[in-house]
Amino acid sequence: MKEQRVGVFVDVQNLYYSARALYNSKVNFKEILKDAVKGRKLIRAIAYAVKAGEKDEDTFYKALENIGFEVRLKELQVFYGGAKKADWDIGIAMDAIEQAPKLDTIVLISGDGDFVPLVEHLKRALGCRVEVMAFGKSTSSKLLDAADQCIDLDENKKYILQKRF
Repeated sequence: MKEQRVGVFVDVQNLYYSARALYNSKVNFKEILKDAVKGRKLIRAIAYAVKAGEKDEDTFYKALENIGFEVRLKELQVFYGGAKKADWDIGIAMDAIEQAPKLDTIVLISGDGDFVPLVEHLKRALGCRVEVMAFGKSTSSKLLDAADQCIDLDENKKYILQKRF
């Protein structure tokens, strides 16, 4: 178990909005990373986030780096008519597939059901164990079914930081 090589891939927006909607709080990414690794050998921890121009955004990204995440940022796209889009689904999938040969376990930290084909591919074609960590109340049941193990962040309040105001 200790020699198991782990890669952690975090869909920051998915966690951020789930914690805000469910608990009106912020996510404790430090505790999440610690529990994702569980004493195994961490190879890569990547946090995928969107630059939305919010106050204290850069401080947050620096905090993620200090915790041990490699932070990947993407600009928020605003389309004619006001529609906004920014997701990292393809980026996360590509990185997980690229890293899989160097990993025994991939920890996907997201509740997004769009990741079901990725989880199935990582297990079937690349031989990785896939663990999902997410807030169960807002997680796709199909994603939970596809994963080898699920950690429900709703079950422990240590994954939530102070209340937002």
